[in-house]
Amino acid sequence: MIRATAVAHYLGLFLLLLAASMVGLLAYTFWDVNPLPFRYACLITGGAGATLFGLFPRPSTELSSREALLLVSLAWISVSTFGGLPFYFSPPFTSFTDAFFEAASGFTTTGATILVDVEALPAAIQFWRCFSHWLGGIGIVLLAIAVLPLLGLGGMQFYRAEFSGAKSEKLKPRIIETALALWKIYLVLTLLQFAALRWAGMNSFDASCHTFATMGTGGFSTRNSSVAAFSNPRIEYVLILFMLLAGVNFTLHYRLWVEWRPKQFFADLELRFYLSVVLLATLALFANLMWHSGQPPSLVFRHALFQAVSVVTTTGLVTDNFEQWSPFAQLLLLALMFMGGCAGSTAGGLKASRILLVLKVLGRDFKRMAARRGVFAVRLGDRVIPENVIQNTLNLVYLSLLVNFVASLLLALTGVDILTSISSVAATMFNVGPGLGHVGPFEHYGHLPKIAKWILSGCMIAGRLEFYAFFVLLTPAFWRR
Repeated sequence: MIRATAVAHYLGLFLLLLAASMVGLLAYTFWDVNPLPFRYACLITGGAGATLFGLFPRPSTELSSREALLLVSLAWISVSTFGGLPFYFSPPFTSFTDAFFEAASGFTTTGATILVDVEALPAAIQFWRCFSHWLGGIGIVLLAIAVLPLLGLGGMQFYRAEFSGAKSEKLKPRIIETALALWKIYLVLTLLQFAALRWAGMNSFDASCHTFATMGTGGFSTRNSSVAAFSNPRIEYVLILFMLLAGVNFTLHYRLWVEWRPKQFFADLELRFYLSVVLLATLALFANLMWHSGQPPSLVFRHALFQAVSVVTTTGLVTDNFEQWSPFAQLLLLALMFMGGCAGSTAGGLKASRILLVLKVLGRDFKRMAARRGVFAVRLGDRVIPENVIQNTLNLVYLSLLVNFVASLLLALTGVDILTSISSVAATMFNVGPGLGHVGPFEHYGHLPKIAKWILSGCMIAGRLEFYAFFVLLTPAFWRR
């Protein structure tokens, strides 16, 4: 039986943490802009969190798997709702639908926006948009893991629910130490990227916002034309490096930077597959663009590399309008959206390890057809993958394709054209941001019907939770005693 009071208690804690993250910006707005949006947002979020946290008693035992799944899903919906309040109380946002969409896009690190003119936003609102990427990147849920044990609740259920696609590998004996270790790595990489962007020529504000967007593999920028507005090769190469790092499994970062095991880092099969895909996609895009564009090779290579890395890590920053590229290049970028980065990273998508596993399964099936009496195991490196893991992976791929098809149909019912429907669903469910058609890299989602925005908001949250954790709540079996 699911204990609603226990879930409500810890949901209140999430809201209190969210309200605390608004406090610094509230102080900033007193001398930058009208502080009312953040003042109202802090009061409402903090009040709701304090009510839930205080009204419902703390459970005496650890949450069950079902309670953890419910809490994780409610947490992402709640932070999108309350995290959108600063937008809702700001003039550029005309409805709660737009505010929720923008917040969901921020916290799920999608980067899709309804705004026509980003540069017209007050600095505090721009900062909050990008900061939501940073918070959502490593996970508000993972942040709470470091707090919940202090209140007498173990966090392993949250770790598994939040990182359902990661290798369930604890770096430290206790989950709180694991969470803190990952946060330290995340923070150090953030500071290093900020310093690198300042060196490359960005001012402090732009460097902060783009660092948040990159490390969270989101796509919000302070400029209407994203990174293309800076037209600075050094900035682009810094962003490429840190997008690649953000798309790597953070347990590997721990092995490399803390334990200093470079051999183990570079021997990881998923990492090598991930980097190989980036390299091959870059070369394919470079060759195709050179054939069609006639631009200088150095510029073409930079655009090809940047967009390949940005899309495969589901970051969504852009340096060129890829809607003007050839159909081959556009289709290749659409395929990269489905893959995404490594498991256990801040990137979205199906994850490189799952794509690699599906390819291994296909290879095994071809061997079975050639030698029907043979017994073949699926291996990733030295590990034999159990059949239940293979089946779960295939089921997730089927589910994601089904969600993509159904959501695209629903968008088409609202009057959205086919290309925009398919690409916008793929871009949101895999947390990429820009798509094709009328939601291209230099366009926005603001013109879509309200119902379409709610559908896409659901795709963002479902994709961030890797589908199962979200859709399992809709099954009757989940709610049975």
